[in-house]
Amino acid sequence: MFQVQHAIISDDIAMFRFACNLIRCKGGCCVVGDSGAPVTQNETPVLNKAWKMLQPELRPRAREVVRAEGLIKNGYKAPELNCTDGQECVFVTYDENDVAICAIQKAWQRGEFSWIKPLSCHLFPVRVTKVGNLDYLNLEYVPSLCAAACERGTNEGIFLSDFLKDALTRAYGSAWYSEFLKACEEVREKNGVMA
Repeated sequence: MFQVQHAIISDDIAMFRFACNLIRCKGGCCVVGDSGAPVTQNETPVLNKAWKMLQPELRPRAREVVRAEGLIKNGYKAPELNCTDGQECVFVTYDENDVAICAIQKAWQRGEFSWIKPLSCHLFPVRVTKVGNLDYLNLEYVPSLCAAACERGTNEGIFLSDFLKDALTRAYGSAWYSEFLKACEEVREKNGVMA
């Protein structure tokens, strides 16, 4: 593990090669799992606004679940977005290739919403656990979901630390990210991982 300011980071994050391959994984991280995406209290008003705006384009089952159970539920460690029948996030839509796509992100790409998606989704497969004043960043590798992303990252020489530039900068700022990249290079050098 290594530290960048108030974040303690798993060495795996520095050394892992990863780049999403949606055509192959079909957006599985939005569909598979035993709980919804962790969200913060600060994200709740934005998610409620997104729900009101995007409801008409979401799946009927997602609307039923939110009407009955709410948009956000109490998770094991933190509040989390609700899912339909223990599967898709309520914000999931599907494109013409049957790829699960976040409706919030689609609206952001169209310029209709000013927020890309929950930070935990943006950071995946990195998960953040807060302990006191420290953030612990760990890799949550799920082979059935991430094998295609690992293959693409390896073939194209993309490290997870580079792939998550926008998400990590959003979470911690550009100065932190620059310091983080330097630390990642040192970890890779120490472990004999070639760029």
